[in-house]
Amino acid sequence: MPNIARILQDSRIIAIVGMSDKPERASHEVADYLLQHGYRVLPVNPALAGRDVLGQRAYATLTQAAAFVAPARIDIVDCFRKSEDILPIAEEAIAVKAGCLWLQLDIVNEAAAQLARAAGLEVVMDHCTKIEHRKLAVAA
Repeated sequence: MPNIARILQDSRIIAIVGMSDKPERASHEVADYLLQHGYRVLPVNPALAGRDVLGQRAYATLTQAAAFVAPARIDIVDCFRKSEDILPIAEEAIAVKAGCLWLQLDIVNEAAAQLARAAGLEVVMDHCTKIEHRKLAVAA
């Protein structure tokens, strides 16, 4: 079981894959929350590439987002995609040397998780970064 508290405390840069520009969508709400709590957010969505979402430039791919923040790395790849769409995201997270593959609520992909773990990434599945961060704030 990953240490969610440590992952969130040690992370600064979070790529949100499947980010929406619609305020009513969970990915938008979570990104806004993370920005308000000091994280650097990199929206990743090919449909929004080159546009600003919540004041942050959106990227078509994790690879493009990672190149933008280099030499720093993406600490968390926060996925708002269907479970069956996660494997290529995990492969790209590995390629950019991200620290953690994080699958949001109701998203589980064991094959992608095993691949990511084997490559040294931490993996969190079926948890929300916003909810988990709030738990930390309450506990502090």
